[in-house]
Amino acid sequence: MKRTTKANNSFITISILTAFLLMLTGLLAGCGQGSDKKGNNGAGGVKTAETKNSHGSAEGDADTQPEDKDESTVYPFTITDSFDRKVTLEKEPQKVVSISPAVTEIVFALGQQDKLVGRTDYCNYPEETAQIESIGNLMSPNIEKIVDMEPDVVIASAHFQREVLQKLEDAGLTVVILYGEESFEGAYEAIGKIGDLLNARAAASGIIDDMKTTVADVEKRVKGKEKPSVYYVVGFGELGDFTAGKDTFVGQMIEMAGGKNAADDVKGWNYSLEKLLEKNPDVLICSKADHQKEQLKTANGYQDLDAVKNGKILEMDKNKLEIQGPRLANGLKEIAKYIHPEAFK
Repeated sequence: MKRTTKANNSFITISILTAFLLMLTGLLAGCGQGSDKKGNNGAGGVKTAETKNSHGSAEGDADTQPEDKDESTVYPFTITDSFDRKVTLEKEPQKVVSISPAVTEIVFALGQQDKLVGRTDYCNYPEETAQIESIGNLMSPNIEKIVDMEPDVVIASAHFQREVLQKLEDAGLTVVILYGEESFEGAYEAIGKIGDLLNARAAASGIIDDMKTTVADVEKRVKGKEKPSVYYVVGFGELGDFTAGKDTFVGQMIEMAGGKNAADDVKGWNYSLEKLLEKNPDVLICSKADHQKEQLKTANGYQDLDAVKNGKILEMDKNKLEIQGPRLANGLKEIAKYIHPEAFK
């Protein structure tokens, strides 16, 4: 079948150039190196022992936090971040700048939002983030504005630019970069470590436990069921077709939800309309915010898919899948309930 290049320009601008950029930077993917890699203690509960600093007082470190995951963080607290830097917080932070949508969402979920003095333009959940001053975009935030905020800590995520780090450190600011594998374990680590940094370990543990309970429940309900093929719509049009390949976390979540990722024959995010038409998936997942559902009904090629003809299109908040934060488990459940409604009656 010969492919045409007719496209909706507004969709291309909003959906591909924005959402796809965020996924490529990894900032939607959150953070959290595994403690087995970096040796950090988090709300996940790595066993630790107390040591003394040069002043003779208890010092919080990757190896010095209490074994009880519900105990308070001991300051000074030292963490080894994802740039393999040992960063020490002398006291509990009261002013935080977030350079990641995932970090911002986690800080709110921990109940620590009163500490947030700065966030990026892309930090838009929950709605209350609009009341927090923006420091600009993800890749090149406004350094002067961040410095003027006088934060106790700046928390960044994946693909944070080293030149930005250097400028912030030259200004005397404390910066922690947290990111890791794209998985639920990575999300748990992110939540746990931010809980450690902000002295919110009990809240972090509660969030992680709730997420694990939801994930286990979903997997139990869909176990052994027939797996419909599911295609995740990231972008389409004259700039190309984008989806979640077999090596992406979104692709893994489709499988966990009891589906078969229709794009499990590729890695990364690039796909082709020809392959999609050949696969002819049972279900499409698309973005509610970008109004993709209506566009797919008339889009070249997509309008011929059985999923579109049968109305099997799940329109959802894609941040529940793309931002590795507390809402991931809800996103997993939403997919599972759509493709296996009988399992949730």
